[in-house]
Amino acid sequence: MKSKGTVHKYGDNLDTDVIIPARYLNTIDPEELKLHCMEDIDADFISKARYGDIIVGGKNFGCGSSREHAPIAIKAAGISCVIAESFARIFYRNAINIGLPIIESAEAARAISDGDTAEIDFDKGEVISGGKTFRVPAFPRFVQEIIKAGGLMNKIGAIEE
Repeated sequence: MKSKGTVHKYGDNLDTDVIIPARYLNTIDPEELKLHCMEDIDADFISKARYGDIIVGGKNFGCGSSREHAPIAIKAAGISCVIAESFARIFYRNAINIGLPIIESAEAARAISDGDTAEIDFDKGEVISGGKTFRVPAFPRFVQEIIKAGGLMNKIGAIEE
């Protein structure tokens, strides 16, 4: 599994209320959520983001409430992966559960800049950007299967069928 896109970089402690403001939590429709993704920190995000792009964050990405709306909004906006120095644990689990790949790598998160192009090889455990290759843990097979299925519920549905 591979991904390549333009980087949208944000800082530390990017909480779920910034990713998708609470005023939009009256819906779970991904198409509606994506329209408001990051709007309070980056009003132009949704017009800049292209399918396959990558978000890079600092420490404690996705802190705050445990809502699934945040990773849903990011995925619906076409973001193929989030790379951060560290993730809030509930965001990490919610992202995997909805099929949004995330990579924890302090080295890559610090070195990659806004506007860079980054390429990720999830099977090899590599992030390539700016002529540098960063080794990251490859996803375990079961996580790859969840992501390829588009999320845990899709994976479970595929098993039951």
